[in-house]
Amino acid sequence: MMKAIVLVSNDLATDHRVERTCSALQKCDYDVLLVGRLRKNSLPMDSRSYPVRRMRLFFEKEALFYAELNIRFFFFLLFHKADLIYVNDLDTLLAGYLASRLKSKRLIYDSHEYFTEVPELQKNFLARNVWLAIERWILPKLRDTITVNQSIADMYNREYPIQMVVVRNVPMAKKIRSLSRVDLELPQDKFLIILQGAINMDRGGEELIAAMQEVNAFLLIIGEGDAMPQLKYMTNQLGLHDKIRFIPRQPGNILLSYTALADLGVSLDKNSNLNYYYSLPNKLFDYIQAGIPVLASNLPEIAKIVQHYHVGELFDSHDPHLLAASINDLIHNPERLQRYRENSRLAAKELCWEREESCLIDVIRRK
Repeated sequence: MMKAIVLVSNDLATDHRVERTCSALQKCDYDVLLVGRLRKNSLPMDSRSYPVRRMRLFFEKEALFYAELNIRFFFFLLFHKADLIYVNDLDTLLAGYLASRLKSKRLIYDSHEYFTEVPELQKNFLARNVWLAIERWILPKLRDTITVNQSIADMYNREYPIQMVVVRNVPMAKKIRSLSRVDLELPQDKFLIILQGAINMDRGGEELIAAMQEVNAFLLIIGEGDAMPQLKYMTNQLGLHDKIRFIPRQPGNILLSYTALADLGVSLDKNSNLNYYYSLPNKLFDYIQAGIPVLASNLPEIAKIVQHYHVGELFDSHDPHLLAASINDLIHNPERLQRYRENSRLAAKELCWEREESCLIDVIRRK
């Protein structure tokens, strides 16, 4: 059986796209080894049908982390057999590319975002130029490239002589574990709003906290990210403890149980950089899979989904007062919410991995 090594820079525990990728590789008759990193706060891995290796690194962030990561990955690839090297995002591409050239093995590159435009690089010109140099050196040499939506694919295809294939990050159609608000210790008599996933700066969390002063509802924030300390500080300063609860990131099946109990899912990315402007957040598809209405930023890829499937509403301003007004308008229109809820349940049958997976399998099976 052919062997595939899949590289990713995170701790693997909640990266469901990579999990689905490994399953697709198995369907294509590959023996899969998934390699990531182990952090101090990493969740335990769930049971997988393939081996997983998580490396404990000395450095945790910035240049030294990425240097150590790629050096470790490169030598790992040198001393492990692989017919296919599958790398996820630009931060693992250098190691994968060098090893694939040295060993004359096939490489697939899966870009989960428009990496050189992420917020962390906007003011770090040196780091951004290093990543751009790596991208400009390697991408034109690749045949098999994948990304998460058409807007990002179009940008890469204009920039480089490649044809990126779109494989959206939609979840598997799952039977949601039947839990009640009592089971999860959530208020039973409150309108429940959920914000989940990567809770980072410029993703609207601060404005949502401020808006909650004018909204008679309960906000559940589940996940982790660099904005969490500020959001918790704001909650304390504004005295909103009885209206907002923070929960650490959860395994996918547990997270979806929380999501399904919400009355409204919010996705609030700002147009602060190209990566966010063209993003298609995982949380949007999770909300739809859970069958709940959506309130989301009016950004191109998000708007396509919300408007095509009529699963919720879009907003253009991150002013907390206007955001509160949008939420209150939905709270006071239960018939409209019910219509969005029904549309989400219908859309979930189409926006699922079982339909999307064939796009990835076609790339894997290329000769």
